[in-house]
Amino acid sequence: MQTVRQLLENKTIKELISVGPEMTVFQALQVMAERDVGAILVMEMGDVVGIFSERDYARRIVLLGRTSAGTKVRDIMTSKVIFVSPEQSIGECMALMTERRIRHLPVMEDNRVIGLLSIGDLVHATIAEQQFVIEQLVKYIRT
Repeated sequence: MQTVRQLLENKTIKELISVGPEMTVFQALQVMAERDVGAILVMEMGDVVGIFSERDYARRIVLLGRTSAGTKVRDIMTSKVIFVSPEQSIGECMALMTERRIRHLPVMEDNRVIGLLSIGDLVHATIAEQQFVIEQLVKYIRT
């Protein structure tokens, strides 16, 4: 089974995208829209202090009647961030996301974030792995 490290090596977007906690939600949403991502790391002085997602926006801005221009990312981000290591399997990450009901996992190595996985990344990797197995079975059967 594929590891997180292997998945990160194959990702098309390798750059870590982050915002500061004092940025407004509106500014963070602009960065997310420009990069076409659904979540972004919140970092302060090189450390992850949270993660901000479209879900945070919907639940903590829209539903509570706040404004994105008047609210800081710090005030609505998810501050209890769950990390994975590069050696964990895709299956372990899928199980963790399912259990914790989250859609993004930062990857930590040597006390530094080296990537961010989305549920979409994991689903694509799982499908590709299954297709490979099927192709190998077909080749075996035909020979």
